[in-house]
Amino acid sequence: MTPQHEAPRRVRLNKGLVLRTAVSLADQAGIEGLTMRTLSHELGVVPMALYKHVANKEELLDGMVDIIFSEVEMPTGGPDWRSAMRRRAVSMREALARHRWAVGQMESRMRPGPANLRHHNAVMGCLRQAGFSFRTAIHTYTALDSYTYGYALQERTLPFDTPEESGTVAQQTLDRQPSAEVAAAEYPFLIEVVTELATTGYDHAAEFAIGLDLLLDGIERLRPEWITPDAAVGPTGIEPMTSTV
Repeated sequence: MTPQHEAPRRVRLNKGLVLRTAVSLADQAGIEGLTMRTLSHELGVVPMALYKHVANKEELLDGMVDIIFSEVEMPTGGPDWRSAMRRRAVSMREALARHRWAVGQMESRMRPGPANLRHHNAVMGCLRQAGFSFRTAIHTYTALDSYTYGYALQERTLPFDTPEESGTVAQQTLDRQPSAEVAAAEYPFLIEVVTELATTGYDHAAEFAIGLDLLLDGIERLRPEWITPDAAVGPTGIEPMTSTV
């Protein structure tokens, strides 16, 4: 008796599955390659089935960005704000390296999800509870995000991912020069960069960490000059934890 083949089961959609699949598709094809049609094809459903779970692409992006925020370590309150904010920045850069399409999307959502809101609240809470005034907390948050998102954008657009690849690209750049002697005379410092990178490479994680420490050191030094009366009391009258800085 010939066994009968069962018909493939239809995917049972829910919002979480739709969002996770959209993130995976964007990771592979970029945000430009993500449409409601390509997403429905990936899920094996008709496009109209998606609209039971997300109203439109903007709501889809809101949920996708919320997933990325859920992957980022949230800083905790306490006197050691520097370590907490450092871990948070490193975690954010790592998340954006995994999901390169998300660079430029993280702070643009007009209807942020719960992970997004919790994350922003935790960052401000970490700084305020460490004794930062409201305005200095804003200064610090802005500076750290500008550096982190800016670095992630640069990392996404550079033509290499690993230190080994950076060395290869640097050597190719050197090899394209019409005359090594002329280049050495006209661009000696650029030639030095290319020559060094060809042997030592450029490590994104290490370079990001060095720049981050420089920024955090600067904030630590400047903060005593930023103290204002509102540093003494946080929201709802709760006194923030005192900092050793």
